[in-house]
Amino acid sequence: MRQADTFLGAALFACMSCGMAGAQQPLSAIDWLNDPGAPPLAAPRQPVQNEPPVSTGVTIPDVTVMPLEEAGHEAVGLLPPSVTGLPDTLWSASAASDILPLWRDVAAEPLPAIQALYYTLLLAEAEPPQGAKGAFLKARVDALIRFGAVDPAQALLERAGPTTPLLFPAWFDLTLLSGDEVEACTALRDTPGLHPGYAAQIYCTALTGDWQTAFLLYDTAQALDVLPPTEAQLLAQFLDPEMAETAISLAPVAQPSPLLFRLYEAVGTPLPTRNLPLAFATADLRNTSGWKPELEAAERLVRTGALSENRLLGLYTDQRPAASGGVWERVSAVQKFEAALEARDVAAVTRTLPPVWRLMRAEHLEIPFARLFSARLARLDLPPHAATLAFRILLLTSDYEEIANRAGASRSALFLASVARGAPDATLASSGPERAIADAFATPISPALEHAQLLADGKLGEAILSAANQADQASGDLVDITAALATLRAVGLEDTARRTALQILILDRRE
Repeated sequence: MRQADTFLGAALFACMSCGMAGAQQPLSAIDWLNDPGAPPLAAPRQPVQNEPPVSTGVTIPDVTVMPLEEAGHEAVGLLPPSVTGLPDTLWSASAASDILPLWRDVAAEPLPAIQALYYTLLLAEAEPPQGAKGAFLKARVDALIRFGAVDPAQALLERAGPTTPLLFPAWFDLTLLSGDEVEACTALRDTPGLHPGYAAQIYCTALTGDWQTAFLLYDTAQALDVLPPTEAQLLAQFLDPEMAETAISLAPVAQPSPLLFRLYEAVGTPLPTRNLPLAFATADLRNTSGWKPELEAAERLVRTGALSENRLLGLYTDQRPAASGGVWERVSAVQKFEAALEARDVAAVTRTLPPVWRLMRAEHLEIPFARLFSARLARLDLPPHAATLAFRILLLTSDYEEIANRAGASRSALFLASVARGAPDATLASSGPERAIADAFATPISPALEHAQLLADGKLGEAILSAANQADQASGDLVDITAALATLRAVGLEDTARRTALQILILDRRE
């Protein structure tokens, strides 16, 4: 399993110079791919050895296949098949009407292993499903935005060519959140028809330096009465800073558009992002907010893999906590634990590990915590109680198969170790989830019945996405756990299946 992760990392960076024909810019020009904080991806799909037939008969779907460069913007992706291990026909046998609801059903905070698989599917280059008509790319971008993954969503649209009326509005919104709106505004200034809204036209005209025309557009919009009151007042203050200094502050709106959000900020009354959709949290990372909002935004984004855990650690250790309780309690706990690790002080690590782990669990930050500290934690010879906790934490990393060799003598530790090796010992399974996982890893490898026909019909992407949804939403449904994991294994996603099983047992989101 570690080899698969190593391959993925190497291939991801190697693929920066490759991409679909006709792309507007090479992958190496996409900043987020060059950043070690790029979203976590599932290990490449591997062929299943001696794979049994998945059905007694095969239906040949009526599929029209075309080269990716001819499939239009719907086929665009940031990860080619050579990286993902997924074929470019991933979606082509399915109907868009079947795929789109699956993306809408994705949980807001999936299990981390499933989250990584979602990112792989969302960013994969592949022919679109039948009847997509622009909706497939939009669904992918919308899913990325729900996860707070603004940079990948923006990069995906830039690969597709965002300067079209169909794609520009979404790209414009994303650039407003990432701070790259000057590029989008320049495009809108040069081609006004890209965005139908008067507010965007006014904002961009002013932002690119043509204030006289911006005032004219604003007066025209007011005469036509096409601007909502809040939008009109914010634009007036944006165009006339002296008015902003004397005007009564506007009440915040509950669901602002990215443009309204930036206008509030521009006139000196920024909106807090804590209760806004996750994508807005990105704005707090632009060094325009205080430390506390930046910390809280980073925690939200790290939970869904939209931000690197290293960025969060940098924030946690940036300065001393300003108060107590809430995020400050987590900052203090992380700082004490890291200091103990740095000093290789076994007694201090033993004392600080349980409380910091409790706080990380409460915020669903267990996986980022494990990634940050596992290497140093693994080098310490801890007393039994701390070693038991460390063993469970280390199983949440990419080295889980190697860590399995450190299992203690307890039944639960031995069962977890057997899951990490891909062969759960059914005789050690005592709980419902443990028995469901053992059933999923039984041989021979075969998909669940509800996914077998999809695979027989060549609908690989639909089967994987359906199984991923099922795994993430299974909760206490043992049948669903078995079915989802069995299908992930059957299609060659063994690493994802094992990680998911370990996370179901160790994270136990039912608590």
